[in-house]
Amino acid sequence: MANTVISVANSVLNEMKNYYSASLQPKTPQGGVFLAKVNGCTVTAYKSGKVMFQGANGEVEAAKWVKSSNIPKQTPKGKQVHSSNKAPSSTISSLAVIGSDEVGTGDYFGPMTVVASFVEPSQFELLKELGVKDSKALNDDQICEIAKNILHVVPYSLLILHNEKYNEMQAKGYNLNKLKAVLHNKAIANLIQKLNGKHYDAILIDQFTPPSSYYGYLKGTKVVIREKVEFATKAEGLHLSVAVSSILARYAFLQQMDQLSEKAGMTLPKGAGAKVDQVAAKFMKTKGIETLKGFAKLHFANTDKAKNIAGI
Repeated sequence: MANTVISVANSVLNEMKNYYSASLQPKTPQGGVFLAKVNGCTVTAYKSGKVMFQGANGEVEAAKWVKSSNIPKQTPKGKQVHSSNKAPSSTISSLAVIGSDEVGTGDYFGPMTVVASFVEPSQFELLKELGVKDSKALNDDQICEIAKNILHVVPYSLLILHNEKYNEMQAKGYNLNKLKAVLHNKAIANLIQKLNGKHYDAILIDQFTPPSSYYGYLKGTKVVIREKVEFATKAEGLHLSVAVSSILARYAFLQQMDQLSEKAGMTLPKGAGAKVDQVAAKFMKTKGIETLKGFAKLHFANTDKAKNIAGI
C-alpha cells in the first residue's frame, strides 16, 4: 500500500485531530495520537510528530498539510524526500522575486489553479497595506476582497486545470505532484514572457516535492525553467510574491466554484468531506455520472462513496 509520511509540530497535530474528528477510529497504535479513516485514506499520527497517510488518496490528503509541516519524508514510491540542497538566500525577502503557488488540490469539486506573480521591493508596503499576508490567516471573503485590489498591482500568470482535463491527465498517469510541477513551470514561463526582459532576482516555488523530483516530472517538457529557481516550504512567509500568488489562486478557484455551482444548479461544497459525498450523490442522480467528470476529481474516494449513497 502506498504511503506518505510528513513531520508536523504539536500544534498542527492538534489541528489535524480536530479536522479529522468525525473520522477518528477507536483504536490507535502504540505511540499514536489518533487514527482516522477518510477519503479512502488511513491517517495515523504519532507523538513524535510523524503522520502517515496510507491508501490510494494518501498523497492528496497529505498535500493538505504539507505547507504546515516539513517536507514529506517518503513519497508513495518509497523514495526518500529531502529539502532543496540549496536553501533560499537569507535576503530573498528583500529581493525582486517571481513566486508561485497552487490551490484546489484537496477539493473534490472544482479545478486546480496555479498562479505565478512578480513582486518588487517597491511594492512591499503597498501590498501589505492592501492586506497581503499568508492566505492561511485569511478567510475566503477576505481573500476575494484583497485579490480584487491587487489584480492590477502585480504582473501575474494564472493557469486553471479544469476538471475534465484534470481527469484526463490523471487517467494517463499524471499524479498530483506531476500535475503541480507541469502547471508551476508553465505559469512561471508565461510570466517571464509577460515581463519581457524585466529583471528579477529569483524564482521561489512553494515546495511540494524535492527539486530532483520536480525536474524529473518535467522530463520531456519543451521549456523548463531552471535558472534562478529556488524551493522552500512555507514560502508564503518568505516572500510576498508567493503570498500574492496564493491569494490570487484561491480567488480564481472560488470564482470557478461559483460558476460550476451555477452550472450544476446546486451549491458545490469545498473540501472532500461527508457533505461533498451527499452533494455528489445528488449530482449523480440528477445529472448522471458521466457529467460529473466536468465538475469533480473523479479519482477521489468521494466518487465511490457517492455511488453507494445514490445506490448506483
